[in-house]
Amino acid sequence: MEFFSEFIMPVVLGVCLCIGYVIKKWLNDVDDKYIPTIVAFLGVFVASWIHGWQITPEIVLTGLCSGLASTGMHQLFKQYLAGKNT
Repeated sequence: MEFFSEFIMPVVLGVCLCIGYVIKKWLNDVDDKYIPTIVAFLGVFVASWIHGWQITPEIVLTGLCSGLASTGMHQLFKQYLAGKNT
């Protein structure tokens, strides 16, 4: 797991988490199975933007890890809140 922590950018994770949440709650036409793919590509886009529009393997990996981690973070919050309500 330490390997992945090197490739997660909090800003990219936060942007992807928020946009993924908006897609899930507000866009009924988007199936839930597509949200991880959307936030993965969004993560690469945002990571590239932050690094001055450079595309390197490290930036692509950082964007993918951060975007996909946002879906895991959403599930973590969802399960935590569900457990707190019971």
